[in-house]
Amino acid sequence: MTDLRALPAETTSRRTVVKAAAASAALLPLAAAPSALAAGTAPVFRHGVASGDPLPDGVLLWTRVTPSGDALPGSGRGPDVTVHWEVAEDSAFSSVAARGTATATAAADHTVKADVRGLRPATGYFYRFATGGTYSPVGRTRTTAAHDAAADGVRFGVVSCANWESGWFSAYRHLAARADLDAVLHLGDYIYEYATGEYPGRDGAPRRHVPGHEITTLADYRARHGNYKTDADLQTLHAAHPVIAIWDDHEMANDAWSGGAENHTPGEEGDWAARTAAAKQAYFEWMPVRPSTAGTTYRRLRFGRLADLHLLDLRSFRSAQSSVGNGEVDDPDRTITGRAQLDWLKAGLAASDASWQLVGTSVMISPVAFGSVPARLLGPIGELLGIPEGGLAVNVDQWDGYTDDRRELLEHLRERGIDNTVFLTGDIHMAWANDVPVRAATYPLSGSAATEFVVTSVTSDNLDDILRVPPHTVSPVAVAAVRAANRHVKWLDMDSHGYGVLDVTAERAQMDYYAVSDKSDRAAGTRWLRSYRTPSGTRKVERADGPVR
Repeated sequence: MTDLRALPAETTSRRTVVKAAAASAALLPLAAAPSALAAGTAPVFRHGVASGDPLPDGVLLWTRVTPSGDALPGSGRGPDVTVHWEVAEDSAFSSVAARGTATATAAADHTVKADVRGLRPATGYFYRFATGGTYSPVGRTRTTAAHDAAADGVRFGVVSCANWESGWFSAYRHLAARADLDAVLHLGDYIYEYATGEYPGRDGAPRRHVPGHEITTLADYRARHGNYKTDADLQTLHAAHPVIAIWDDHEMANDAWSGGAENHTPGEEGDWAARTAAAKQAYFEWMPVRPSTAGTTYRRLRFGRLADLHLLDLRSFRSAQSSVGNGEVDDPDRTITGRAQLDWLKAGLAASDASWQLVGTSVMISPVAFGSVPARLLGPIGELLGIPEGGLAVNVDQWDGYTDDRRELLEHLRERGIDNTVFLTGDIHMAWANDVPVRAATYPLSGSAATEFVVTSVTSDNLDDILRVPPHTVSPVAVAAVRAANRHVKWLDMDSHGYGVLDVTAERAQMDYYAVSDKSDRAAGTRWLRSYRTPSGTRKVERADGPVR
């Protein structure tokens, strides 16, 4: 598997306060007026620009060209066109650091990627594309610290679960407005595959999916990705920061595993292998993820000697989800990672000399029992988690359904003395701060092997949405029951929508949780909810008094 850390780069220090202030000032117009960015997008570049997978000496650039009126995403129409790109140290492009050309073709849905190298570590850059005399919007990006640099800090926006029909992407707009982020980590469910009205399955959705039917073919997935990238807030996020992305299930189909999915019926929706191949091809065409990782999203990025980021693919290799109560969850022959990926992760964790090991995992690794939740809330929580009625003891779509992989990984952390491991998670539409216990039944006596920060959804439904009640009026009862039955869960929010900001220094890793005021309001504001941190060497989370400034 490609290890994106393994490329040489010269040594440099992290950005200084002066450089950060200068960058903030230069980028304020973009952050302050996201609507202007969308309004100024030329029709040729109607899907915006993006960057991703930053390295010390480079970054991946992305755009999509619409060369003719009929060359819509997924159409297979439109001529080949030559696209020019350039990267500069200033927004006026008077100091160009790199430039080149690429060809946009119908075979790749007229998407364009440029894997730019030769840049300076820990440096902010501006980039743009051009074709036929038309320029794209200007994006900004940032390279990472050199591999052996003693970086004093790194800061990520963290998001997951953005269903188009569930609300507006205000969380993206608020992250785009921050000039202090090194990158944004997207932990999956970037798109949803459902037909219009199927999920969340109620009237009053602010907008409709395109195409309107459930997506199953390459043309379908391309069209859905293309529709998502017409959103002004999503375009603003991509133009403002490099995005590091992994997929979860909805980039393919709900509760996907290596041989199928909960909502895939071969007789109705075709061959599963063909469907996943189409979904993955569209994903790699439309996302700023390096093509060297084609076929999977597990890979590794490095941020100086401060942090290694291990990104997992927990859909492509997993066994089918088991039924609760039949004992299969503990079967050592069942896997969520696949043998090759688990060995890769263990080897990377053991070999790393970084101060922190950050693991991007699309589903929660901490064990959670739901049996103590009041009966009237079991059904709604089961609906939220995608668990069949009567099967709510554990969520078998998470690591709880594959306990042998989890046991092996946590034992590896303990045996190798790998203290500063933090799992970063999405999927569950709730915010959590957890210790990851060695044995949940005997915690805290048995201690923890790592910690986990779970971010809530950008828009996808959580408990109050399903119950159609005001936030935090019913959920406190369920939260109290979950925490009472799971002593390693230090905080849980079942109702908010928003994002996280993870700040890592040598001394601690801290997640600041933010919520948007109303996902149905296109101009929603944001507020800080809580902050939790893991002090170095403790393998425990503790509450912080406020967000990192």
